[in-house]
Amino acid sequence: MPTTQTVPVVENILKANDQLAQSNRALLDQHRTFGVNFMASPGAGKTTVIVRTVQALKDRFRLTGIDGDIATTIDADRFAAAGIPAVQINTGGACHLDAVMVHNALPQVDLTHTDALIIENVGNLICPASFPLGVHLNVLIASVPEGADKPYKYPTMYRGVQAVVLNKTDLLPYFDFDMDYFRQGVEALNPGLAFFPLSAKTGEGFDAWLAWLTEQVEAYKMTDDNCQ
Repeated sequence: MPTTQTVPVVENILKANDQLAQSNRALLDQHRTFGVNFMASPGAGKTTVIVRTVQALKDRFRLTGIDGDIATTIDADRFAAAGIPAVQINTGGACHLDAVMVHNALPQVDLTHTDALIIENVGNLICPASFPLGVHLNVLIASVPEGADKPYKYPTMYRGVQAVVLNKTDLLPYFDFDMDYFRQGVEALNPGLAFFPLSAKTGEGFDAWLAWLTEQVEAYKMTDDNCQ
């Protein structure tokens, strides 16, 4: 009986993804385009946070969006309606974007005239963490209705990001959400992580998030050596 080769196959897939992610990063750096990968579970309000962010920053930076979804162009259409060019990636059932998909989409992006590339990953708290895309910043959008236990249940996702946005804080009075417990879980996995509680619906807390993201993009644009 032949033995299965599951582990080596998975390792090869991840290694190939990492290599292509490096190629994606090099292409972004060549054009001095700052890449941001937004991840979240379904229903966290990811697209709403992104659209509100785009609307606030599109006059300051030249933005382009890439949206990853299993099907439809609904979210990419929302990017376009917000006033920025948008490229849709339909994964055909895959629960995450990977470096290959982004690599194939990049020729459709005018990187020469894009200061920041906004990528919306597929709604999932497991698979996206294993597939780097080659971006400069990974952001996880959590939400109050999901519960405060998510950092404990999905540690890999929380370890692999540079910022956490806690959305739907306007619902805090209606949910038993332990903010201290949530923050403790995040800090244990990712000490010093940038953290932004906000409401995409009301706009409360958005100024701090926008100021921080603006700082990240501007710092990148001012750095001579972007290929580290």
